[in-house]
Amino acid sequence: MELRKIFDTIPEQFDQFRPKYSGELFEYLVNFTQLGPEKKVLELGPGTGQATDPILETGCDYNAIELGEHLYTKMREKYDQYPNFHIVNDDFITYDFGQQRFDLIYSAATIQWIPEETAFSKTFGLLKPGGTLAMMLTRADYRTPNEELYQQIQKIYGQYFKPEIPYAHRGFKYDNAQNYGFVDFQEHDFHGRREMSADEYVSYCGTHCDHIVIPEPYKTLFFEGLRNAVEENGGKVVFEDTYVLYLARKPQNL
Repeated sequence: MELRKIFDTIPEQFDQFRPKYSGELFEYLVNFTQLGPEKKVLELGPGTGQATDPILETGCDYNAIELGEHLYTKMREKYDQYPNFHIVNDDFITYDFGQQRFDLIYSAATIQWIPEETAFSKTFGLLKPGGTLAMMLTRADYRTPNEELYQQIQKIYGQYFKPEIPYAHRGFKYDNAQNYGFVDFQEHDFHGRREMSADEYVSYCGTHCDHIVIPEPYKTLFFEGLRNAVEENGGKVVFEDTYVLYLARKPQNL
């Protein structure tokens, strides 16, 4: 199985433990794009809706494309009651959107799974003139709140973190959007804080794609090690989060 499809094997866990994004981030994005019922939006790979509600609730014509069959089903369970909600179960890389064009296309930690040329060229072509591409991600810092816990967790990673399929998408260059016709590239940072118990932290780590594919016996030893490390260091993990929002615009005259 491709690593980008691994999330589809854990839809319920993914829905429960994947973090949401900053409310301030969405407020900024909604104001920046002036979202409302007259705007048409496309979300790339929504998962189970970690970045969906604030956009859908603007009343915009919300559309999404989700690769995972089970994630797609979960999205429909949660949002089918909204008259402005539309989703297809398909691969953005190959899907034909026909004549559809969008005022906003956005990705919450998804676009890096798409080859750069396809990611930027296809979104550029699907945007209306003046439309916005928004890309968001979370940088999670649990080292600053507890250095000792951080070091213990790094030892566990060194011993037992042996995924069968490595994650190879950390080098995605968001600012390369400018090489494909996008203009007015911007970065905005927003901040938040999360606190998890040992069990919550283990469940959250179990939603990372490369953590799911750790083989036994390493998988059990890895997650037991994480749980024990947290329990031995106050029983909680604190994250100081930075929510990053990248914005780029298709020129008005195209």
